Amino acid sequence: MRTLLLTVICVLITACSRVEQEPSQELKIAAASDLTLAFHEIGQQFEKQTGTKVTFIFGSTGQLAEQIKNGAPFDVFAAANVQYVDELNDKGLIVPDTRQIYALGRIGIATKADNPLVVQTLEDLLKPEVKKIAIANPNHAPYGLAAKQALEKAGIWEKVKNKLVYGKNISDTFAYIESGNAEAGIIALSLVKKGEVRFQLIDDAMHEPIQQAIAVIKKTKHEKQAQEFIQFLNRSAGQQIMKKYGFVIPEGK
Repeated sequence: MRTLLLTVICVLITACSRVEQEPSQELKIAAASDLTLAFHEIGQQFEKQTGTKVTFIFGSTGQLAEQIKNGAPFDVFAAANVQYVDELNDKGLIVPDTRQIYALGRIGIATKADNPLVVQTLEDLLKPEVKKIAIANPNHAPYGLAAKQALEKAGIWEKVKNKLVYGKNISDTFAYIESGNAEAGIIALSLVKKGEVRFQLIDDAMHEPIQQAIAVIKKTKHEKQAQEFIQFLNRSAGQQIMKKYGFVIPEGK
């Protein structure tokens, strides 16, 4: 009896040890803030199909890239600007053959839905009633950089510069408009919900293409699952969700 009991205890200890050693099936995905709505939906579907839990960490692309350089334990990086992914690749921080452009982003002018102020063009931002204009910080947020480029191309950057308030990322920028702390702003189409804001798309010729890229982080312990997430994103189901939120899928995808 004593021998049997010892055998059972040894089996249980061995099993527990194996469970502790096996990495948990959870992906940590660093993603640009413009992806918040689309990726939550994609993440839910991915979890249902694969059983792999997904945790998203949303922020500005530049700040997330800095965290990766400093060793943040992410498995996947979904950037709003391909240049940040290429920079990490140059530093040997991503799995090179996983880098790909998955979408093109769009920007537009937004005002709060219940605001009587009409802002339909970039030139309308010059109106005296528009006291504050929200854009994401162009130094580290790709959508903020695109907003700056559009304002420069329209020839009004210097004229509106004193009106600008800068969000940490594009979600933070949206919050300025939602709260009424800015009369207008330039935000991502992907964050627009019907009834929350009035939105006027900006011609994409007014700024450089917002090429959004994704890659697996080299330090990941879950490369297989990370690759599966990227594959899911680029399949029909993932692409349909991205299109639903206003993203343009690159040709050949």
